[in-house]
Amino acid sequence: MDILVRNWLWLLALIVATVVVAGVSGMAATALLVVLAWLKARLILGGFLHLDRAPGWLGAFTVPLAIWLAVLWGLYAAGG
Repeated sequence: MDILVRNWLWLLALIVATVVVAGVSGMAATALLVVLAWLKARLILGGFLHLDRAPGWLGAFTVPLAIWLAVLWGLYAAGG
């Protein structure tokens, strides 16, 4: 199977998981939604933009994104 097709199928599965989890409320569900968003972003950056082939670039995008998503979730958790 072509790697782009495999990445596309993974992205579809993550989208379905996001839709399922979006109907659930609570801190754990929100944390899972943040993780799913990060996984989708990493899949797009690495699989479709091919940053996984450039040394250091995938991490240069995904680590700050993870920190930003963690801060957003933390703000949500502090307010709830």
